Amino acid sequence: MDFRYNGQTIQWTLHAEGYEFRRGFTKIEVEQAIRSSDWVFNSKGRLECRKNFPFNNVWNQRFYSMKQVRPIFVVEGEVITIITVYAYFFNYEN
Repeated sequence: MDFRYNGQTIQWTLHAEGYEFRRGFTKIEVEQAIRSSDWVFNSKGRLECRKNFPFNNVWNQRFYSMKQVRPIFVVEGEVITIITVYAYFFNYEN
């Protein structure tokens, strides 16, 4: 299996869509992560990847310079199904 995006269709579960605003990610960010990042298997046998984005904004009443999105997904044939997505906010210092 190729562990990178290879033109597959991306679909979302209702669970993953339901967390978009609560966890602070966008569908565009998640799809960019899947298309441009290396994929790895997690402990449950599902695939995941990570991508950092400049944020420079307030989340939960705190300022953060970076956001990382981590989608969890499966690939079945030519379809990627996003199971859930985690977002992490942090400050990057040189």
